[in-house]
Amino acid sequence: MVMQPKLSSTVATALILLFALGFLASCKEEAPLFIDVPPAEELYDKGLEILKGRRIYFLFPTVDYDEAIETFQTIIDNYPYHELAVKAELRIADTYFEDERYDGALSYYRSFSDLHPQHPKVPYTVLRSALCHYNQIHSINRDQTATRKAQEQLEILIRDYPYAAETREGETLLRDLRTRLSRNMMQLGDFYLNRDEYQSAAERYRSVLNIYPGLGLDAEGLYKLGVCYENMMRRDEARRLFHVVVANYPNSDISELAAERIAASN
Repeated sequence: MVMQPKLSSTVATALILLFALGFLASCKEEAPLFIDVPPAEELYDKGLEILKGRRIYFLFPTVDYDEAIETFQTIIDNYPYHELAVKAELRIADTYFEDERYDGALSYYRSFSDLHPQHPKVPYTVLRSALCHYNQIHSINRDQTATRKAQEQLEILIRDYPYAAETREGETLLRDLRTRLSRNMMQLGDFYLNRDEYQSAAERYRSVLNIYPGLGLDAEGLYKLGVCYENMMRRDEARRLFHVVVANYPNSDISELAAERIAASN
């Protein structure tokens, strides 16, 4: 009977110790975990390595674009004032572009231009923005919204950065876009002409001549505009246009058609 209080005290002490250890363990589990972030240089090199891709059984390399984007984003999130953060922004845009996710790429290219307007890579981002639209262009006989948006970006590039290396490529691309738009306009004119809607057709042919001159469609536009005028009983204007075609494009098939129209009107 004398030893009983001592045994109870020992048990109680043990229980208290167990409770305390359990509480400490619980606190330890609930404490926030701080993960060491690698240096910006290491993350940047890792992102570049990911973009090289991995070969499986000697096949073409597969690239985990999302992992690369996440790696570059880690630099931006953790080292926002590091010089590599700016490069990481551009790498993310290029990664989206390479993966043909043009909307994502466009967002990052535009953001880069807005955040770093004096950066030497801005002309590059403007050209790439145009290419994001260009790569989403549909066929000539479909909606040309992407074509027009690409044209807008290229015009900004040529206007604001006339001496940039990217501008030379932009000028070539702009000519291609203008040719595409002029052909689309010509097809619209043909659509109305084939349905005897001469006024609507004439408006499209005039647009080809006024907005897109010198792209190889002038003779065709003049001739078809003359055909519209002829059917609209504006025969004198039509004849003048046919004469312009014959005088300025003497060796073309269009010139022969215009000559036939002149002969038939006499």
